[in-house]
Amino acid sequence: MSIAEPDDDDRLTWFTSSYSNGAGGECVECAISDDYALIRDSKASHGPVVAVGLTAWCSFVHALKHR
Repeated sequence: MSIAEPDDDDRLTWFTSSYSNGAGGECVECAISDDYALIRDSKASHGPVVAVGLTAWCSFVHALKHR
């Protein structure tokens, strides 16, 4: 995991969870690049981005789904 500078790459598609209510609460946005899952605060889209390797991200999501 690493902290990356915000990426202005227009090729990234940022999304929030389908469980988000869209009211501007406490959400994160995610985008998938070639090598990383990128996570940022939805209220600070120009702030820092956390980059997590895809294998680790998939394991994390799998663990959440099977809680």
